[in-house]
Amino acid sequence: MSDQENILDFILKDEDNVTEKQKKIIAAAIEAFSEKGFAATSTSEIAKKAGVAEGTIFRHYKTKKDLLLKLLSPMVSKLIAPIVLKDFNKVLDAEHHSFEEFLRAVVKNRMEFLQKNDALFKILIQEIPFHQDLREIFIDQIASKVFKRLNEIMDFYKEKGEILDIPSMSAVRLAITSIFGYFIARHLILPDIHWDDEAEIERTIQFILAGLAPKS
Repeated sequence: MSDQENILDFILKDEDNVTEKQKKIIAAAIEAFSEKGFAATSTSEIAKKAGVAEGTIFRHYKTKKDLLLKLLSPMVSKLIAPIVLKDFNKVLDAEHHSFEEFLRAVVKNRMEFLQKNDALFKILIQEIPFHQDLREIFIDQIASKVFKRLNEIMDFYKEKGEILDIPSMSAVRLAITSIFGYFIARHLILPDIHWDDEAEIERTIQFILAGLAPKS
């Protein structure tokens, strides 16, 4: 089964009598929104990609926003959240003997996830700032749960004397923004330039380790 088929299965899992035209519309919307963003994509463009009449889209979705929510709400609640939490928990629950070892495992885990879900990541990052309902889903499904676990882990490494004695949530924020800052540049802002992933990830890791190192 292709990646596109897997995504469609998740989005349409609880629906009966889904037509082939609906599947084509959803697949075309994912492609268009990830390439151009929601605001810059017209329903006529989606219809053309899907090979259907524009009126067919409005028979199934009242507005373009309804179509976006149809895509992104299940992406977070059914696809992204379970995968993020399941895969991330593998890293968080594993026994890591040092903060550096833990950090490397987290970065590797997230890079693998983003490489498999590039289009979903682009749409989510592009649209969350503009849609309160999506932000609430993301915070409820992912952010609050993951940040809580990370906070506990920072407490652990702080008690071991491996990271700077600052509020654990500040340590989480500094690490997360450094890691995802690279991922956003790599996959969203400048996806077409040549990136040496191995070198950039190593630089990111060394930057975090140096910034959170305890004072001697």
